[in-house]
This record gives sequence, C-alpha cells and structure tokens, in this order.
Amino acid sequence: MLTNLTLAGLITNLIILVIALPVHEMAHAWTADYFGDQTPRMNGRLTINPLAHLDWIGSLLLVVAGFGWAKPVPINPYVLGRRSPAAVMWVSLAGPAANFLMAILAAIPFRLGLVHLDFATSAILPTLSSFLFAFITINLTLFLFNLIPIAPLDGEKILGYFFPPSWNRALSSIGPYGPMILMAVIFVGPLLGFNLLGIIMNPPLTFLLKVLIGVSL
Repeated sequence: MLTNLTLAGLITNLIILVIALPVHEMAHAWTADYFGDQTPRMNGRLTINPLAHLDWIGSLLLVVAGFGWAKPVPINPYVLGRRSPAAVMWVSLAGPAANFLMAILAAIPFRLGLVHLDFATSAILPTLSSFLFAFITINLTLFLFNLIPIAPLDGEKILGYFFPPSWNRALSSIGPYGPMILMAVIFVGPLLGFNLLGIIMNPPLTFLLKVLIGVSL
C-alpha cells in the first residue's frame, strides 16, 4: 500500500482512482454482459464513467493511502450459470485481470527505455516516472488483494470454482464473516503490530514489480 500525502501524491492517486477502479468494475460488467447477464447493464454499470462505480469511502482511502475499492457490480449467478458453469468465475477474474493488464501496459515505457525510474519526487506535481510507478504498484496491489479468497473479494468466487463441493461449502460458510475478517486484517491488525496483509501481499508484489520494471519496493 502506498501512503503519500504530498500534493503530488494526492494528484497521482486521484488520477489512478478514476482509471483503475472504474476499469476493474467495467471489466466485471462487460464479462457478465458477454455471458448474457444484463444485470450490470440494467444497473448502469456497463460504462467507464467513474461516477457509476466509485464508493466514496473506498475512493477516499485510495486517494490518501493508495488503496481502496469501488461498488461491487451486481450480477445474476443463475443466469450466468445457465450459460456456462465457469461464467461466474470468469466474471470474477475479469476485474483483477484488468488491473494486471493496466500494470503491464504502464510498465512498457520503462522496459522500452522511454522512461527511467526515478524515485526523486516533487511536492507539487508528479513526474511521469513517479506516476507510472505508482500506477503500476496500485494496480498490482488491487490485482493481488482481489485474489484473496475471502468474500466479498473476487478470489472467493475464483477459488470456489476449482474447489470440490465439500470445500466450496466450507468456503461459503465463511462468506458472511468475510467483510469483518477483512476489516480486522486491514485496520485492526496493523494497529496491533501485525500486518498480515503485508505478509501475504508484499512477496508477490515485489516479485511482480521486479518482473515488470526490474525493481522492487
């Protein structure tokens, strides 16, 4: 997670907010629509317009801390299941995949040598290098976080598709407590000096940054 409360950092996170989260949710909506579920379309979510997707609390957190969330896209699992047993899984995977793709695209200028990584920052306006690095890091963070197999995150539906029925029932039984578990992990744990989310996410985040742009946090 990134924390940068300079004006340059806030501007960077604000721009990333109106790109990364709407594209993530639009990917969910488009994939559901592709599989014949018109629920996202009827709820006005088949759009890139940030106002259709952003959650105010999640948006504020992303701007000030580099980490947040948007409003979940409503879907109809019954309609999707009639089209394909894997449809819900693909709809769930589409959001994190969109974040991963955005990170790859933003890394291309570094790999081509068009932009050189420079950790020098401006207090007023972000440099292109600092913006792209933050854009890649936040999108990778969203990608990894949403793959955690705890409801309401996408990972719960993705993993559930591959689980045998008995394991899937056990996973579903934890679902109602998922938001409380996540809040405890995100907010309470660090206050108690135990950053479980960092322990889980930092190694793959470091690895992916190394692969994409050749550096790590």
